[in-house]
Amino acid sequence: MTSRTTRHHITLAAAIATATAAALMSTPLTASAAPRLTADSARPSAAPVALSAAARTGLIRTAQAGVARTAEDIGLGAKEKLVVKDVVKDADGAVHTRYERTYQGLPVLGGDLIVHTAASGSTQGVTRATKAKLKLTTLTPRIAATTAQNQALSLAKDKGSAKATTDRAPRKVVWAANGTPVLAYETVIGGLQDDGTPNRLHVITDATTGKKLFQYQGIETGVGNTHYSGKVDLSTAQSGSSYTLTDDSRGGHKTYDLDHKQSGTGTLFTQDNDTWGDGTTTNAATAAADAAYGAQTTWDFYKDTFGRNGIKNDGTAAYSRVHYGTAYVNAFWDDSCFCMTYGDGTGDSDPLTSLDVAGHEMSHGVTSNTAGLEYSGESGGLNEATSDIMGTGVEFAAKNSTDPGDYLIGEKIDINGDGSPLRYMDKPSKDGGSADYWTSSVGNEDVHYSSGVANHFFYLLSEGSGAKTIGGVDYDSPTKDGSTVTGIGRDKALQIWYKALTSYFTSTTDYAGARTGTLSAAGDLYGADSAEYKAVEAAWTGVDVH
Repeated sequence: MTSRTTRHHITLAAAIATATAAALMSTPLTASAAPRLTADSARPSAAPVALSAAARTGLIRTAQAGVARTAEDIGLGAKEKLVVKDVVKDADGAVHTRYERTYQGLPVLGGDLIVHTAASGSTQGVTRATKAKLKLTTLTPRIAATTAQNQALSLAKDKGSAKATTDRAPRKVVWAANGTPVLAYETVIGGLQDDGTPNRLHVITDATTGKKLFQYQGIETGVGNTHYSGKVDLSTAQSGSSYTLTDDSRGGHKTYDLDHKQSGTGTLFTQDNDTWGDGTTTNAATAAADAAYGAQTTWDFYKDTFGRNGIKNDGTAAYSRVHYGTAYVNAFWDDSCFCMTYGDGTGDSDPLTSLDVAGHEMSHGVTSNTAGLEYSGESGGLNEATSDIMGTGVEFAAKNSTDPGDYLIGEKIDINGDGSPLRYMDKPSKDGGSADYWTSSVGNEDVHYSSGVANHFFYLLSEGSGAKTIGGVDYDSPTKDGSTVTGIGRDKALQIWYKALTSYFTSTTDYAGARTGTLSAAGDLYGADSAEYKAVEAAWTGVDVH
């Protein structure tokens, strides 16, 4: 999420991957050929199931124990090893295991892959971020690590970073995200960005030539009496005569007060009664109530809709910090602290703690811990759109009369200063910059503009094309070729997107790959001859992705 005039990003961190995101590459999966339906068509048997922490840990342990055999089965070289990152199990027993890769002990950036296994244990296919073979002639750099570090520091300063410092010294990696894999250095720069947002600038430098290969920003922006959602029930904790904003029913989420500082955890909100805030921004607990409500509502959305148990699917909560900085018009997710942070907006009068912003932020965390879509190029647009899509899902699921669901992004926080939404999903270009349709240059746009293609796809898939009024809001969604798209409903569209994100998207997925991945997901869930599958095809055609 971002204000285009002030460059404020409300987003979340993705994992390492590619500069020019490659198409999703997968061997054919037999599971995509036929529907796997249950009596509830919104939750077919190919949909992921909720896993207890013990069950998830057990699956990961089993997969890790068998990595050598898996690597051999899928044709990796003797110098390559797999490390399990995540595992998803479908209701019918199929398992999708996501791996990171190493080469002679070095991390392979852009080398992630997903192995799809049937309930019987047989391998059904592999989805790879890259098909490039790993075969390096040497692992000895020709340039010094200090050269890479100085390059990264210089790039950070050029971007206006204040007090740029080396957050992580250069480490040797294999860069495989695009082209021929090469030996490289990865340097991480800390400090602050030009708008006060913490800095986590990752710079990839060719260890042979000293050429910069890629860079991306690891900080991706964007009973309580709340400011945006009215009076809500909050899950809190009592100790003696005191209450804290601690939600033990959802992994132990806590809400802290930074009191306008820009570092540290802050102070846990604590008081002698269990009524938080008064709806006004002058009461510090009001923004805290919004943040806590957003966190618990987003947790419930993922659990009720997809069976996901928290951001990492391990039952552990993140934490929230409010009142960051002074007049900070931003909110951001940071994987390094596994936390969300909210500024108070212009004049400290409009905290960026609305429900869809909270859903947007935590969804960046989900993306980081699943597909790891690189926050640059087309994959960055897909990353940002995923947070808009899921944040919209959170808003609709909440059924809050004060902040009802809609296909508008950031309509409550008034970043533009004129009451207009930050983004529109039915026709993204209404914000003055986002792309309605795919073009060969869309990946060159800021990710908050290029995300429009996927946002538009999701709206068309959910609601269809043309003019209509939904929940009192007027929409009018066009298609590139003038075709008519019939929507399948938001619930099914969400299932398809989540299935694709967790089972088919990789760090290098671009728009062509997203089309392939969502079609595979629709085939798994509803069948390759289903109306849902055909609607996915039609919606992508409507935004000119073929």
